[in-house]
Amino acid sequence: MAATIAYTVLKTEADYKGAVARLENISAASLGTPEAEEADILADLIEKYEEKHFPMGLPHPIEAIKIRMEELGLRNKDLADIIGYHSRVSEILSAKRKLTLDMIRKLHVALHIPLEVLVQNY
Repeated sequence: MAATIAYTVLKTEADYKGAVARLENISAASLGTPEAEEADILADLIEKYEEKHFPMGLPHPIEAIKIRMEELGLRNKDLADIIGYHSRVSEILSAKRKLTLDMIRKLHVALHIPLEVLVQNY
């Protein structure tokens, strides 16, 4: 019978480093094994610790648009079809022109970029 290991919230950097080291050791465990279940638990605990201690800010609105365009295989022409301004796409992508509220709404719907990303000041 496999030993049961009890885990709690990672509170210190030492806890975090220990959990990361253990996860690295068992990350190749076969599904359905106790080590695989332990890896799932550790991954959740590590994620919670990182969210609290290493928060990531929101991406720059224009970078978010560029990344999403790349993910979807879109070109500037495709973006112009979404926002309705063929002549302004390069100005927007180079941050020379700000997004309007109408553009933000269209980009949110078409590209599924969160509104809180698109409405940031830049």
